[in-house]
Formats: sequence, C-alpha cells, structure tokens
Amino acid sequence: MSGSAGAARGGNAELHCWLRLVYSPGIGPMGVQRLLRAFGTPQQVLERDLGQLRGVIPEPAAAGLLAPPPPNLRELLARAPDWLAEPGRLLLSLADARYPQALLHIPDPPPLLWLRGDPSRLEAQRTLAVVGARNPSAQGARDAHDFAKALAAAGVCVVSGLARGIDAQAHRGALGAGRQDASTVAVLGHGCDRVYPAANRELAQQIAADGLIVSEFALGAPPHAQHFPRRNRIISGLSRGVLVVEAALRSGSLITARLAAEQGREVFALPGSIHNPMARGCHRLLRDGAQLVEQVGDILEDLGWAPARPTRRDRVSDSGPGPDGAIDPRQAAQCELLECMGWGPLGLDELLARSSLPAASVQEHLLELELQGRLARLPGGLLQRIDPA
Repeated sequence: MSGSAGAARGGNAELHCWLRLVYSPGIGPMGVQRLLRAFGTPQQVLERDLGQLRGVIPEPAAAGLLAPPPPNLRELLARAPDWLAEPGRLLLSLADARYPQALLHIPDPPPLLWLRGDPSRLEAQRTLAVVGARNPSAQGARDAHDFAKALAAAGVCVVSGLARGIDAQAHRGALGAGRQDASTVAVLGHGCDRVYPAANRELAQQIAADGLIVSEFALGAPPHAQHFPRRNRIISGLSRGVLVVEAALRSGSLITARLAAEQGREVFALPGSIHNPMARGCHRLLRDGAQLVEQVGDILEDLGWAPARPTRRDRVSDSGPGPDGAIDPRQAAQCELLECMGWGPLGLDELLARSSLPAASVQEHLLELELQGRLARLPGGLLQRIDPA
C-alpha cells in the first residue's frame, strides 16, 4: 500500500483489501505473511476460493476471510478513510517503501502500522527502547526521565510504550531534550485513535506533535491485556537495544527484554537497591547477561555512538566552600542527612538515630530536600534518597 492519504483520496480498493486481510478473525501476522507469499497482493488473496485458502491457513480463518465482514470490521472499513485523511495520519503496509526496515527482520512483523505524528522518526539511525515498571520508585522515575533526556540530547530516538510510570517518564525526558532529530516514539497496545491510560492524554498529544505514535491494532481496538505483550515486540524491534530501568520479576518489561535478545538487540539494565522489589527484574537480567548501565555513556559506547553531552546537575551534596570561602551550614546539614540515609529506604526513627542533628532540624531539612527532588516519601512512612542523573 502506497500510504493512507493516497488510498483515502483516490479510491479505497487497496486500503479495503489490506484491512479485510489483516483484521479478519483468526489470521494474524504470520497467517497474513503466508497468504501474501502464496498468492501475492491482498486483492489477489481475496480472489482465491476456499480450497486454495485453506491450503495456507486453517479452514475457519479461510471461511471468515471470504464471508461478509463482521460488524467491527465493517465499522473499521467505513471509518478508516476519513481518519486517515486528517493531517499527520498514515497507514503503512509491509509493501510500503517507508515501512521500517528494522521490523521487516523480526519473525512476525505487523502487516499494518497506524501512525500519528512524524513518520520520519521511523528512519532514525539511533533508536533505544526505555521500559520499566508502571509503579516505579521515585528514583526509578527520575532515572527514566533523565536517562531518556540525555539519550535524546545525544541524538537518540527513545522508544517506549506510553504506559504509566517508566514509559511515561521516558517519553517526557526525550521530549524535554528539545532535539528535533531525536524525540520519541510511542508504541500502543490499542487503536491509534485511543489513549490509555487517560492520564497520559496530554503526553500523547505532545508525542503526536513532536514525535510519533505507532500501533498495529485497528482503530477502536481497546487496550486488552493480551495486546501489550504483542506490542512489546514492536518496541524492541524498532530499537537497537532495550534499557530496563526498573522491573519486578513478573514485569512485562522482561518480556520486552527477552524479545530484544531473540531479535538480536542489546539488553541493558540499571542496577538498584536490594531492598527495592522493582529492582529484582533488572538484577535477574544482569545475572542472565544484560549489560550493566550506570550512566548514559555506557550505552552510547556499547552501541558505538558518539558520547552524550554532560547532563549531570550540580548536586546538593557538594558542600564545599561558597564564593566567600564559607561553608553553608544548611547545605552541610542536608549533605549529612543524605549521607546518613544511604541508598535504601529507611524510617525517620532510624535516620534520627544515625544523625547528630536535632529532630526539629531534621524535619525542616527533609522538607527542603523533598522540595528539591532529592528525597521521596514512600508508603509506610519510609524515606528514600534520590540521585539526579
């Protein structure tokens, strides 16, 4: 298919055939590939009889392809031309020259890709997926944002899944770098005309304006649980490697990492605290051979890309003398508290026992550190230091 806009304006026969073939029940990406290899174009597939089709795909799927389309497919056939006629919307098929080459080499490339935004993002030479937990620690969320921002500043296009938590922070970080040649790609587990979760609606609009939104699922497709493992192969397939920031042992991010390894991509993981359950998935990846990452330069060096520009902010923990040679006592006290906290979660009573500061002073400094983004309050009254990337 030469592209959605042309199909929508110039007669919809080709678009109609692709939609019938791809979204008829029971066929799937592998079945579509087998049919196209056997018979040629989608139109030629639809011209075959039941006997010919069932030699390639199961008989129920073959019969469904020849039957009148079910209601949801009829609705899609009616909606698609108008949706695609809007600016910034495109539908790429496996036959389109603009279809991303990286996906053509995975075992089951999606036959169709619905796009919102700038399709040139699919041509990026430097692409890295950043994925992780939907409910990350404060440190994990900060790491995802700052790593993605530094990657984008180095000209890397950040790919993720627009989920809550790490995904959303990765997209925000990449957008915040302000690099027109990098930005971000969001791969959805539902139709390209929907946003899930709803809390990411504004973020999705920003990505559509400055990056790209991609989905293999038909317009109107809901965010079913089984869709997300399928979309993960596209996240990894579009990328040279996958960075897992935080992940539990049963996280979907580990599926993305496994698919990346199977596709010949690099797998990177951030180590975390032994007390953080969201770090256990990363630790398992590291034991299984993933590359340990402590800074963005580790990734850039491994992939043979130019190093990133420095992105580390001045730290509160720098308690050296000020311009007049004096040491700021408030900064020194905050530095002491950070040192007393270490890197694992701890309660206020334990912090007070470790610190030489009065309790009232500790509370005051903790509030300042929290406002500075150097401290997070966790469930159960626990505190945790945050290290800015």
